[in-house]
Amino acid sequence: MLTAVTRAVSPNLALCELEFLERQPIDAVRAAAQHHQYEECLESLGARVIALPAEPDLPDSVFVEDPAIVLDEFAVICRTGAESRRREADSIAQALAPFRELKRITAPATIEGGDVMRVGKTLYVGVSRRTNREGILQLTEIVEPCGYRVKPVQVLGSLHLKSACCWLGEDLVLANREWIEPLRGVRVLDVPAQEPWAANVLRIGETVLMPASFPCTRDLLERSGFRVVTVDISELQKAEAGVTCSSLVFETS
Repeated sequence: MLTAVTRAVSPNLALCELEFLERQPIDAVRAAAQHHQYEECLESLGARVIALPAEPDLPDSVFVEDPAIVLDEFAVICRTGAESRRREADSIAQALAPFRELKRITAPATIEGGDVMRVGKTLYVGVSRRTNREGILQLTEIVEPCGYRVKPVQVLGSLHLKSACCWLGEDLVLANREWIEPLRGVRVLDVPAQEPWAANVLRIGETVLMPASFPCTRDLLERSGFRVVTVDISELQKAEAGVTCSSLVFETS
C-alpha cells in the first residue's frame, strides 16, 4: 500500500526559515486549505494519507520530507541543518516507527531529506546550506550495506537539491542545471528558463504531481509523455515549498 505521511500547517508558518526568497506575508489559513487539497490529491493518486497534527511552535513542520529519509529497508531520522527544525524529528520518528526500522544521523552531521533524490539504488545527495559532508558520510555508512550508492552533488542556487532536480522515472530527472553541479548517470530534462523553480515534482505511480504555477513546465512534461496533475500551493511556495517537501511517500505492507 502506498502511504503518505503529512503534517498540518503550523499557524506560525510565516515565521519559517528562508534562504533564497525574500519574506512575504503568508496567510496560514489559506496555506492550510491548500495543504488539505494537496492531501486530497495524494489520496486521489492512491495514497493512504497519515496526517499528523500541527505543531504551532515549529513553523516549518509541515515540511515533513526534511526530518527523514524513507527507504525500502529502513528510515533515516535526520539531524536538520536548520537548528530551529530539529525538534520536528521526534514526532516524525514516532509516525514512521510502525513501518520501518529507524536509523539516526548524529552530530556534527547535518542532512535534510530535501537534499536526497533517489534514482533506483543511487542516492544523489546535495551538499547544501542544510546538508554537510559529515551528513553525507554518515548516510553512506548507513545505506551502503543495503546496496545503495551515494553520489554527492554540490547545490549552487537553491535551498535543497530537490528544489533543483527531481526524479521523473527510470533514469530521467527534471532539473534546473544552473542551480547544481552536473549530474552523472542520469538523463536530464531541462525546466524552461522562465520557470527556474519548477524542477520540484513528485512522481506517484504513472503521474507527475507539480505546482499549478508552472504552466510551461507542465506543457513540457505532457509533451514528453507524462500524465500531469497540478495543485495550487502558492501560499506554501512563499516558504520555499515544493510538492515533495510536504509528504513522506513510501510503500507499506
